[in-house]
Amino acid sequence: MRLILVPTPIGNLEDITLRALRVLKEAEVVACEDTRRTGLLLKHFGISKPMVRLDQHTVANAKRLLEGYELVAYATDAGTPGISDPGAELVALAIKEGWALEVLPGPTALIPALVASGLPTARFAFEGFLPQKRAERRERLEQVAARTVVLYEAPHRLRETLQDLLQLYGPEHPVAIARELSKLHEEIWRGRLGDALEYFKEPRGEFVLVLGPKEQAPAARGQGTQELLEQLKAQGLKGKELVSALIEAGVPRNLAYELAHKPDVPKP
Repeated sequence: MRLILVPTPIGNLEDITLRALRVLKEAEVVACEDTRRTGLLLKHFGISKPMVRLDQHTVANAKRLLEGYELVAYATDAGTPGISDPGAELVALAIKEGWALEVLPGPTALIPALVASGLPTARFAFEGFLPQKRAERRERLEQVAARTVVLYEAPHRLRETLQDLLQLYGPEHPVAIARELSKLHEEIWRGRLGDALEYFKEPRGEFVLVLGPKEQAPAARGQGTQELLEQLKAQGLKGKELVSALIEAGVPRNLAYELAHKPDVPKP
């Protein structure tokens, strides 16, 4: 079987490529995350094809559902399949089963938001949707804070996420927030984290957040790691709190974990 992942517009239907349209027309079946949403897209472009629903609940059955087809096109709700959606699981299955796999280039919210942010783009970390638990979100962000970071966020969680970012980065940290990219009410807000909560009082639409790199704390640049460790311990920090403080001071994560859990040697 030949499986082709087809990127679809994230908003503006003119963003679909000629190649994507050709594949959708040639495919025997269009597998998709939402048959209603993809059905509207196909109807708009005058394409009539049988569809199979492959979302997060049914993608595990893809082998059975697609059995008998030689050429399958796969589309998710919007953008390039495999980025924060069930497409990643389908790709893993295709590789395991030895299917011929092809991924078309096309629309995604990630790159337009990153470029339009005006923040450094040479090195960046894409984290997609952060975990729901606050401790896990903070841990993920601490691991990549030295680079430009790109996040996806839903409107009902935007303010909570901004509050977490404020605690980690501080109110003066630069951020760009893209809303409803390529759609009628597209907006790209650039400013400081401290102002973002005030601006987005009632978030609506889908959001992409781009955070500038976090500068290494002066403490880590100007003093030895052991001296820093002793100062933090003297403040009563230990365990996870000590690890977090070391990382925020610029100590590499693995070293911070090792130092924080190293037994104290009694002084003579």
